[in-house]
Amino acid sequence: MARFVFRLPDVGEGTAEAEIVAWHVKAGEAVAEDQPLVDVMTDKATVEITSPKAGVVAVLHGQPGDMAPVGGPLVELDTEGTAADAAAPEPAPVAPAPPVPKPQPTPRPDPVRMHSRTPPPPDFASGAPIPLRREGERPLASPAVRRRARGLGIDLRQVAGSGPAGRIDPQDLVNYQIAGTRPAAPVAATGRVALDGVKEIKVIGLRRKIAEKMQAAKRHIPHITYVEEVDATDLEALRAHLNANRRPDQPKLTLLPFFIRALIKSVPHHPQINARYDDEAGVLTQYEGLHVGIATQGPNGLLVPVVRHAEALDLWQCAAEIARVTQAARDGTATRDELQGSTLTVTSLGPLGGIVHTPVINWPEVAIIGPNKLVERPVVRDGQVVVRKMMNISSSFDHRIIDGWDAASFIQRIKGLLENPAALFVD
Repeated sequence: MARFVFRLPDVGEGTAEAEIVAWHVKAGEAVAEDQPLVDVMTDKATVEITSPKAGVVAVLHGQPGDMAPVGGPLVELDTEGTAADAAAPEPAPVAPAPPVPKPQPTPRPDPVRMHSRTPPPPDFASGAPIPLRREGERPLASPAVRRRARGLGIDLRQVAGSGPAGRIDPQDLVNYQIAGTRPAAPVAATGRVALDGVKEIKVIGLRRKIAEKMQAAKRHIPHITYVEEVDATDLEALRAHLNANRRPDQPKLTLLPFFIRALIKSVPHHPQINARYDDEAGVLTQYEGLHVGIATQGPNGLLVPVVRHAEALDLWQCAAEIARVTQAARDGTATRDELQGSTLTVTSLGPLGGIVHTPVINWPEVAIIGPNKLVERPVVRDGQVVVRKMMNISSSFDHRIIDGWDAASFIQRIKGLLENPAALFVD
């Protein structure tokens, strides 16, 4: 047997370190060549690292949430062969002793995934342990129960199902929380249970990247927020007409392609808005092309895929590209290049858009624009109260670069284009 030290490879140009997100193996486990070892994250791209050779895992360097330097030891494998097959001789690191666990009111779930079984909770009726399911056995549960379990950090393999064939229902999750994570609380006469559980979750991976970027944006940028309402009645009529008459190969239009079209028409009059500001160098870089970031909520947090050169796309092409990059962000297939390089970001909460919000600028950009929910509201026109389809636009600007007057002028130009949608297509 020989000891092979696998070091973290360069996972991206200019990357000096990466965060360990999740291990797919554990010490003592045999691995095959090209078997996934670990997920690491740099910027907002997650990379799966595979084993360069077969062997048995001897040492794992780092825990989820730790930063691993490029070129530093990541995994040590015991492999068949001679010492010539191993890495250059070096003192074998001693695996750190496991920390002494402190009492916790609730078990701390793995924030990414659970690779090993946890001790079974007591049976709700008899106090006997619930037997673990066989390896690979999938617990029976509806999609709604699975979503709720993920939100609660519950491993369904450890939950006893009371339904047919052991199917897990929502009450089984409640029973598991009561009996499996803390002593049963006193039940009042009403039958309600007092809940006193506390759960600590380590912020790692994408969630930590989002936190760091939001903190940097608020620390660096003095935000100014401007809100305006738009009468989108005619725009919505045009959108409905185009969707009703689109070809089978054309995507369904949302309001976002029209909104981006309004940005394309507006930024040439306000070039300081389609820009990035390097405050350390004191340099504002203005872009002729418009690369629109689309703030997208994925299963693990916020990502900003980019529609590049929006000015070169027609309405249908823009809609197709929005759908492509946002879907890639949601299903985790977006590439590093697709998640960087935006010059102006649009954030839309869709049907949850509310009346107004105060978006945080995607630093180092200098502006972010956010359409809110489209709703029918009574408005006064020509002295008469009429029902119109109204939409607010919430926007934030870097006040070091954008004065209030310029911010308002930019949004007013967008408002005029959206309220007169034919102007969107007139050069």
